Amino acid sequence: MWELDFISEQDFKRHVQNTIKNYGEKLAPYDLKRFNSNIVDPIKLIFDKTVYQYSWEEIIKNEIFRQRDKSNNNDIGYFHQRIFQYIKGCTVPQAGWDVIFTPENGIEVPECGKVRTIYVEMKNKHNTMNSASSAKTYMKMQGQLLADDDCSCFLVEAIAKRSQNITWSVSVDGAKQKHRRIRRVSMDEFYKAVTGQENAFYKMCMVLPSVIQEVVSDADNISVPHDTVVEELQQIADKKNGSFALALYMLGFETYIGF
Repeated sequence: MWELDFISEQDFKRHVQNTIKNYGEKLAPYDLKRFNSNIVDPIKLIFDKTVYQYSWEEIIKNEIFRQRDKSNNNDIGYFHQRIFQYIKGCTVPQAGWDVIFTPENGIEVPECGKVRTIYVEMKNKHNTMNSASSAKTYMKMQGQLLADDDCSCFLVEAIAKRSQNITWSVSVDGAKQKHRRIRRVSMDEFYKAVTGQENAFYKMCMVLPSVIQEVVSDADNISVPHDTVVEELQQIADKKNGSFALALYMLGFETYIGF
C-alpha cells in the first residue's frame, strides 16, 4: 500500500527516475585517465591511507566517490525542488523562484497570520550561502513583499541546523534586517506547510530508499559502474617492478626529477 497521500506513487517514482537520469556521465566508469583528469594529490592519498588504515582499494574508491560527489549536489537539489511540482498548490517556475505555493484558501504563517502565497528560495544546506548571497536573497524577498502584500517568503533549507520556521535575520549593507514574513524554514516544516501533515517529510524519507532501489533495479540503462583505476595502477606498479605507492606517485609526479 502506498503511504504518501500528498504525491502519487507513479509521480514519486517518475521523479526518482528523473533525478537518477540527471546523474548522467557521473554513472560512467572511472578509468585511470578520468581519475587523474585534474591530477590527484598522491601525497595526500598516501597520508590518508596510512592514517585511516585504509587499503589501497578503499582509498582509491574514496577518491572516486569524492570526485563524483562534487557534482552530485546539483542533482539532489533537483530532487528537493522539483518534487513540489507534483504536490497540490505548488508550482516550480523555470526562473525567479524555486517553488511558489498558492493553496486555495491561503495558509497560516507563524507570527504573520494568513497569507495567499509563499515564495520559496531553496538551498541544500544551511552553510552554502555567504553574507553577500544572503543579503542578495533577502533583498529579493523584500522586493517581493513590496510587490505582493499578501505573501510570505521562505528560505527553505534541506539540511538545516534544526527543525525551524523562524524570522530570518540578515545583515544588509552593515545593518541588521528582519521581517516576520521573510522566514528561514527547514525542509520538514516546509513539507508540513504544503501538505498539512506534521510528519510528511519523515514519511517521504522512509519511502525513498525502497523506491530508489526499485528504480535502479528495473532500469535497463542504469548500472553500477565498474571502475578500473585500481587494476590500472597495479599494472603500472607491476610494469615498473615497483610498489603501488610508486604507481600512485606517477599520477602527479611523472615528469618530476627522479620519477
